[in-house]
Amino acid sequence: MTRGRPVLFVAMALLLVTAVGLEILRDRRYGEPRPAAQSILYVRSGDFLKRASLSNASLLADLYWIRAIQHYGGGRRSKDPGERYEMLYPLLDITTTLDPKFTIAYRFGAVFLTEKPPGGPGRPDQAIALLQKGLRHDPRKWQYEHDLGFVYYWSLQDYRKAAEAFRAAADVPGAPWWLRSLAGIVAVQGGDRDTSRRLWLQIYESADNEWLRDNAQLRLAQLTALDRIDYLEAMVSEVARRIGSRPTSWADVIRAGRLLRPPLDPAGTPFVLDPQTGRVNVSADSKLYPLPTEPAARLGRAPS
Repeated sequence: MTRGRPVLFVAMALLLVTAVGLEILRDRRYGEPRPAAQSILYVRSGDFLKRASLSNASLLADLYWIRAIQHYGGGRRSKDPGERYEMLYPLLDITTTLDPKFTIAYRFGAVFLTEKPPGGPGRPDQAIALLQKGLRHDPRKWQYEHDLGFVYYWSLQDYRKAAEAFRAAADVPGAPWWLRSLAGIVAVQGGDRDTSRRLWLQIYESADNEWLRDNAQLRLAQLTALDRIDYLEAMVSEVARRIGSRPTSWADVIRAGRLLRPPLDPAGTPFVLDPQTGRVNVSADSKLYPLPTEPAARLGRAPS
């Protein structure tokens, strides 16, 4: 029996390598599997896969990371909310179990998980779990504490925990100096837009890859859209007082002489004016949709 166990594991490893090769060939020919089939396709235990794969754990981690990206992209295209993103965290968990040093999987995966529906699953709790897993494997990675701060700040509006995470990141040897000042600003000022801009500007200027820079640029554009919405809602209120009724479209605001044309958001898509409430928002067709949630006290008031 003892002699047979190494043979068994070698056979399992060969089967896994063969499966990887077949999956890569299948992907090239047929593309991503249908969402309904994904829960059947994957082995759920990363620990089992790591033991069985022997020296091929890194190759399997790459495959599962590709699967996670495909699943995320498929979820964004899916018309069925029930099939969106259900396998995203399990795939990321398996990826990082196979390769505990897979930095991109932790950092990008956390961003994927925190995206609000329909652009993502809206699961900051899973993003926190993933980043904390990364910290357990590499406590010297200040970027994971930094990203935790962003999850608490941007997704949960928990400014105390965000400040604590930024301070923890600043305490890691080799971390950039600005993290400590960032922690102080967040602790004192909470969730105002100027603080948010400062955070995303730091990400944009310090990002080590194009994807993170693009994401920071998107967030900065969303903050600009929120500023424009405040301005437009004040304008709608003014027109309502002047004409004695709430404008039901941008045409009413244009006729009142306050605009020359329907206003565009920073992505170039027309803002939407709700005829029932007078509230302004970005269109569901805009790259900026959905906008981040802000504390209620800072939201623009609905025109009267």
